Amino acid sequence: MPESEPAIAARGANQRGAARLAAVQALYQMDVGRVSLPRVVAEFEAFRLGQELEGETLRSADAAFFRLLVAGVVEEQEVIDPLIHATLPPTWPLARLDVTLRSLLRCGVYELKSRRDVPARVVISEYLDVAHAFFEKEEPGLVNAVLDKVARDVRPDEFGKAGAG
Repeated sequence: MPESEPAIAARGANQRGAARLAAVQALYQMDVGRVSLPRVVAEFEAFRLGQELEGETLRSADAAFFRLLVAGVVEEQEVIDPLIHATLPPTWPLARLDVTLRSLLRCGVYELKSRRDVPARVVISEYLDVAHAFFEKEEPGLVNAVLDKVARDVRPDEFGKAGAG
């Protein structure tokens, strides 16, 4: 293993960071493979969270936080999707986004909306790390823009007066 790992390893080496990454992967799997929530959670807990995959031991993840994220996104998707859609350009509806990107945004927006115990700037930073784990081009910028806009809308108290931040 190289001396320097990607940003998610350096900054997101905590169990919640690993849970966020796994939640995005689980939501992707549910979307692409039409896998049920109970099945994907059971599979991740049995075979992925802190387990060995392709000869490498995966980082230990906060399993309860992973379950909360995945179940929360599924339960709140009808509220989350319009929040994301409202931040996107009219030519790029949510359905047009890459499945991984859509899953990532849904997790981030869920956490911003429902997990006020985690500061908005931390949520944004953590999901930017996840975005960099999957994408190299403009997608991390889109993640930053969408999550920042949603955060300012759902948690204006964390950003002070309009335009400050």
